[in-house]
Amino acid sequence: MTYPRCTRPTLHFIGVTTGASSIMRVFPAWAEYLGLTDAAIAGMDFAPHADPAAYRDAVAHIRDDPMSMGALVTTHKIDLFAACRDMFDRIDPFATLMQETSCLSKRDGALVCHAKDPISSGLAIDGFLGPDYWTDRGADVLVMGAGGSGIALTWHLMRAERGPNLPRRIIVSDRSAERLEDIRRVHGQVPSTVPVTYVQVTGADTNDRLLSDLTPWSLVINATGLGKDRPGSPLTDAAVFPEGAVAWDLNYRGELVFLDQARARANRDGLTVVDGWTYFIHGWTKVIAEVFDIVIDPGPDNIGHLTRIAREAR
Repeated sequence: MTYPRCTRPTLHFIGVTTGASSIMRVFPAWAEYLGLTDAAIAGMDFAPHADPAAYRDAVAHIRDDPMSMGALVTTHKIDLFAACRDMFDRIDPFATLMQETSCLSKRDGALVCHAKDPISSGLAIDGFLGPDYWTDRGADVLVMGAGGSGIALTWHLMRAERGPNLPRRIIVSDRSAERLEDIRRVHGQVPSTVPVTYVQVTGADTNDRLLSDLTPWSLVINATGLGKDRPGSPLTDAAVFPEGAVAWDLNYRGELVFLDQARARANRDGLTVVDGWTYFIHGWTKVIAEVFDIVIDPGPDNIGHLTRIAREAR
């Protein structure tokens, strides 16, 4: 595919249905606040698991077009990395470990591949759970979806550097045996005492069974893309959450069926239900800072202000 040359400094958004994303309205408002007065955003849409040649065309355009500053990558993080690894001049340590691309930037003529999700997912998780959530709780984590986001957030939760603030165990489920092997490979390189179980699911009823085995206060995460990129939920409507669980959907737009299922049981079972909005804020601000080579204060006051700007722009 041939892309038109950009006429303004442009951040590309590589996704599935980028035109429906709030970032298309939020970015101009953020750009004004951040002093990026001439910056633009442009979407590049691909079906999940697209032809590697399509990813290479997009990356070549970003590399060769002087006004293309870089990109945020969602959904395609692992596939794009696999297709384009030889095109990157530099690969950051997280991207090397996780074999994924969530951000592309350009420095001194070099195309740089980054994985920002370990940082942004950690900020989001610690933000809504608070400090020391796992200490003495004996709670589990169920991550439904072993793609790039699932890899990043499990990395954050299982690291030995967290001391006693660790989940009792982590269960990762996915339909793809290949994806489960990818995440297992990453976990094998992370010093950790947290046991991890990998389950290849055949349908939502398998996730229902995994959910029923969790301890109270466990964290249940929809990292599948279901409810945004594709219709549905990784759970059936008969699924029963553990008492006091935190249900986190990485999506913030779309059908959000998983969120509806959790909200239907929230009062009865004492659930905390969290959508992907805060993850969206941290993820995008980290990439914008990298692509445009600026500093964005990640402190609560500035993130709160950026969140208010985003909500108004939505």
